[in-house]
Amino acid sequence: MEIKVLGGLEVRLADVKLHPGTPKQQTVLAMLAVHANRIVSVEQLIDELWPAAPPRSAVPNVRGYAANLRRMFESAVAGKAVLNRQRNGYRLQLDPDRIDLIHFENQYREARNLAAQGSPGSAEERLRLAVDQWKGPMLVGVPLGPILTARCTAAEEERRLAIELLAETRTRIGRPELAIPLLRQLLALHPLRESAHQMLMRALHLYGDAAGAVAAYESAREALRGQLGIEPGPELQQFWRSITGLSDDGGAPRIPVHPAPGTAAGRGAADAQVERSLPTVAAWLPRTVEQLIGRKELVSQLLSETEPGAGTSSAVHVIDGMAGIGKTTLAVHLARRLADRYPDAQLFIDLRGHGQEPVDQAAALATLLRQLGVPGTRMPAGSEDRVSLWRQELGRRRVVIVLDNVANSAQIAPLLPVGPGAVVLVTSRRRLAIPSAQLPVTLAALAPEEATELLATVVGRQRLETDLEAARFIAERCGYLPLALRLVGTRLAHRPQWQIGDLARRLEEPVALLSQLRAEDRTVVEAFAASYEPLAEGTKRLFRMVGLHPGDHLNPAMIAAAGRVSLDVASGIIDELVDKHLVEEVDDGLFRLHDLMRHYALGLAMETDSAADRRDALEELLDHTLHAAVLAAERLEKSGALRADLRLSRPRRTDLLGEPSLFDARWLETQRPNIEALVRNARLEGLGTFAWQLARVTWRFCYIRGYFDDIIRNHQEGLAAAEAGSELRAAAEMHNYIASAHLRQAAYGQALSHLEKTISIRRKLGDNNGVARARVNIGSVFWLTGRLHEALTINQEMTRSRYDLSGLLLLPNTGLTLSALGRYDEALKVHRLHLLHARLASDYFHICNALSHLGGVRTRMRDSEQAVRLLAASMALRDRTGHRYGEAETLNDLATAHRQLGRLDEALRLHHASMDAARLSGERHVEAAALNELGRTLLTKGRGGEAADMHREALRLATRISHPYEQGRALAGLAEHFARVDPVEARRHWERALAIFRRMGVPERFEAERRLAELG
Repeated sequence: MEIKVLGGLEVRLADVKLHPGTPKQQTVLAMLAVHANRIVSVEQLIDELWPAAPPRSAVPNVRGYAANLRRMFESAVAGKAVLNRQRNGYRLQLDPDRIDLIHFENQYREARNLAAQGSPGSAEERLRLAVDQWKGPMLVGVPLGPILTARCTAAEEERRLAIELLAETRTRIGRPELAIPLLRQLLALHPLRESAHQMLMRALHLYGDAAGAVAAYESAREALRGQLGIEPGPELQQFWRSITGLSDDGGAPRIPVHPAPGTAAGRGAADAQVERSLPTVAAWLPRTVEQLIGRKELVSQLLSETEPGAGTSSAVHVIDGMAGIGKTTLAVHLARRLADRYPDAQLFIDLRGHGQEPVDQAAALATLLRQLGVPGTRMPAGSEDRVSLWRQELGRRRVVIVLDNVANSAQIAPLLPVGPGAVVLVTSRRRLAIPSAQLPVTLAALAPEEATELLATVVGRQRLETDLEAARFIAERCGYLPLALRLVGTRLAHRPQWQIGDLARRLEEPVALLSQLRAEDRTVVEAFAASYEPLAEGTKRLFRMVGLHPGDHLNPAMIAAAGRVSLDVASGIIDELVDKHLVEEVDDGLFRLHDLMRHYALGLAMETDSAADRRDALEELLDHTLHAAVLAAERLEKSGALRADLRLSRPRRTDLLGEPSLFDARWLETQRPNIEALVRNARLEGLGTFAWQLARVTWRFCYIRGYFDDIIRNHQEGLAAAEAGSELRAAAEMHNYIASAHLRQAAYGQALSHLEKTISIRRKLGDNNGVARARVNIGSVFWLTGRLHEALTINQEMTRSRYDLSGLLLLPNTGLTLSALGRYDEALKVHRLHLLHARLASDYFHICNALSHLGGVRTRMRDSEQAVRLLAASMALRDRTGHRYGEAETLNDLATAHRQLGRLDEALRLHHASMDAARLSGERHVEAAALNELGRTLLTKGRGGEAADMHREALRLATRISHPYEQGRALAGLAEHFARVDPVEARRHWERALAIFRRMGVPERFEAERRLAELG
């Protein structure tokens, strides 16, 4: 297996290319690859993925990306662990030479040693192999954070040094003609490298081109003066004097300067006459923006791939992308940058490939020939003769040509040069197949900061900075599309009485958004329409139906459902829409509309399709998504309660569901934002049953991943829909699952309120089983709020009752309550029974939790070695399955067990990991517990002041969320601290802790009583 990061990110196994996943997952893989065989911590990965503000789900997201990569490697390399989790990070174990960057670095290092040992020939061979590995800038297309950015910068500099060393060794072995093009290419991109200028002068001089060496010095001097305002350094000046024969005081040359072979001065009189007969430079490039915002790496890549005379044919670059993305602006910018390399002509033609009648070949050739200065009297009538003349004229010049707005590859086939000496920049809204072209470049929208910068160039930076938040909102509403940003910026620039916020408010309404993106007679709608109107009617209709979907990451089955067509038809149309950049492929088999394109498609649907058609399309989409989600969710929730709660009808489109194995937790993770948007849309469109069903189907997945905010948002939408439709049973379920999320986030009052509403509704319905389930959940509220005996009474009553309650529901709550009361042997029996039930059901969610609960009891019993084994097993299973529920508690118990074993540093690390996990998921009661345990560990290490700070923070948090047990433990921890410095304060804190422990009936009361007795 090989991993390539030079020129992009690529994973290959033999001749098979593996897909590294989503952009963020690619970033994780890039981090692991450039640090191969070293541990990359989760914290480093989070900093790289979200350098500004990590989301609350950052840790589980990182672990999810790593798990996906591990599965990819395992499927590719059977029986070998390529990616391993170690401590709080991951290690990619791979032969370093299988990663092109590391292979390059190793070759460069060996070449330097060989050169230093006096073996330039061997060094030259190594350097050539090393430099040839670079196919473009490092990690092109991968989102880079601070670490990878610095790594790319360092690698690029190492590449430049390698090129210089390669040029130097070629000069030393007597092949300066091979060094010259290398150095010219390097200096074209980096004109301020004095070392390269000096090497170029030396190579030219040794090659016999003294005039060229003098010209190279003048180029260096011009670059240094123009960009830095300085003269060349002493070494460069001294070398110039040595080759020109000038004395240090600037006197006359001591040796003549002869024209070198191959220069204009050295050619015959006839060639010189032909050169003098060429017309003056034909400059036909249109006026464009003075400063290109963004695209910096792309510009560098394209410039580096374009070198006059480097090959037997001309370079052809294809730039494609959606309307308004900035293709023409980029092409013209590149053409201007290339003008000094191709000085004889810069040509431009708009071939009107979209919307209007495309320019035919004969007319295009006539236009280009006239731009070259061919008079009308010499213009052939036939196309073939024009092609012949065009190629003849190109053969005498070094030319850059922009073929803009191309309809298809056939339109430009006769316009492409057949020999060297030119560079062609092709832009199109569709993907073109041109065999002679370089790899095509597809433009994406600007990054948010680039979009704001572009807006500043149109509006004025000073004006924009009066309200940067509004400016960022405007950029977001424009979808970071350059055309939209320029149009809306121009409107603002011509209205000095408007504030930035005035425009932002005008863009808030989705209905009015596109109408605001205009200036004079130019609009975004007009640009989009040029791509849309030529489509066939069936393609247009499917495009409009895609616009009805409120989310991203649509798969072909979803699009087929919304369009009410077969999967094959939908797939074919999607390919066409992607080729024409009306739809984006964001990942393998997943598609989206750019935000503005979605508004455009939705507007077309509102105008073209009836309300009934639109509703039918949404209903088909909802039905398919619901049944697909059920297939995925049933792999996580195996009790049968899911289908019972949903009361599902048969799927309308069984042909779109395919293999059940396609739907799993990864599918739910990808579709999570889509489902949330569909829940909201279903409620707004009066399809309320779908709203609450979709909320319910994702509950277990969100619960085990710690997405408690998602649960609350979705189920509140579902509750509103159920109440609007008088679906009482569904309303009771929504209340129940909202309570589950509030409980985990320590909003105990809200959890209890929703459970009481659940019970009230179920009693009206005569649903005694439902009432019993809600009472078990109330027992959980009682347990967490310190009412342990009441919690135990409820659980025991429900265990003895005739209600149909699962052991997977009753057993964990009972065991946790018994453990809190200090009845450890009973708790162990209950948790072992829970583990048995979970294993019989193959329910990994409950297996993880049962192992954690058993480990927690063992920790309380100070059976630390056994506790570590159980808790570590639970964590390993969580990593394998992605189950994050209860992870923070497990880490905290594991830390405590390590402290009991004297492994204090490991305990500290795990306490911090526990707090991070708790904060990310919003589980404040676990955060309070972790703070208290961290305080005890710090005290054990002799860091009493820090320990007291942790207990104070735990007390503040536990008091705020009304969690008496952690309040008592925080008071006890502070009492331990004060016992060394202030016995009065120690007594006061022990008394307060004892009052809480006695009221709860927990075993900690005995320790509090003993310590008070010692204080006297």
